Amino acid sequence: MGGSHRRAGTLLGTVGTALVVAGPVMLWRGRSGRKEIRRELAAQEITFPERGLPAELATHTGRRVETGPEAHAYAEFTKGNLAKATGGRTYAEITAELHATGGEDEKLAKLRRTAFMGQSLRASLMSAYQAWHLTTLVMGPGAALTGVGAAMVATADALTHRSSNHS
Repeated sequence: MGGSHRRAGTLLGTVGTALVVAGPVMLWRGRSGRKEIRRELAAQEITFPERGLPAELATHTGRRVETGPEAHAYAEFTKGNLAKATGGRTYAEITAELHATGGEDEKLAKLRRTAFMGQSLRASLMSAYQAWHLTTLVMGPGAALTGVGAAMVATADALTHRSSNHS
């Protein structure tokens, strides 16, 4: 009986140790990812306006965009402004209209540039938001693996100690 406890303890200890190492690495990578996202967003110096925000974004008034959720909020703000500017048309739709006019309509060409810039900004902000979620998906399991690994190591120690006392 002591030999089976010892083997189980060794196996649990080995797996537990691996998890105790892997979990903090995941936490570290998730945190460093978040810091990078914050740094990149801050470098863009995007600030919510002091006036003119929709009611659902009023809590962001005058704040800088530095987190994934703030990037998402600003992307939604951009989406609304873009819809107003383009009459709800997309870059592709405006491009088709421009081509249908022979490509010479300066107003449509300017509107197409506006749509392109707005949709590009929105896509970049949504990418930051998605990356923010990925850091959560890394840090959550990292914390869980650390806890499970520590519990496995403690159980392994108890099993190994128990088999030593029964030998």
